[in-house]
Amino acid sequence: MHAAYYSREHGMGKPFERKVAEGLAEFWPRLMNPRNRLWLATTPSQGDQIVGSIAIDGEDLGAGQAHLRWFFLDDGCRGQGVGSALLRRAIEFVDKERFTHTVLWTFKGLDAARHLYERNGFRLVNEYAGAQWGVNLMEQRFEREAIEAGSAG
Repeated sequence: MHAAYYSREHGMGKPFERKVAEGLAEFWPRLMNPRNRLWLATTPSQGDQIVGSIAIDGEDLGAGQAHLRWFFLDDGCRGQGVGSALLRRAIEFVDKERFTHTVLWTFKGLDAARHLYERNGFRLVNEYAGAQWGVNLMEQRFEREAIEAGSAG
């Protein structure tokens, strides 16, 4: 899903596909650690086909930081609350596990995702030109500070 979408919509090819595959292969065995989680959204009406994903990698950044990764939705389920539900699950997990803050990397132009991030407490902290995905784009780093004890609603 990732490769097909980003190739079609943003011209990303093998470098993007390779980076995602390598990251997932590295993360998979670490799912045994309770500080790492992966959630999948499925559609029962289509034989439990996977239509979305999100992960929290609690190890790769160290220092009590959560890395939000592989947040993606199939075109057919965008705008239906699936992304909000996935992100809410990930944030609840981050807060429960008391990570200091959550970091995610994305790129400029994914406006619906940015709106969702900002609505859930993330703020843009860095933006820079990059080409690691095989195309030139403005990469972005967002962070969400931890909810302090007693301030959660």
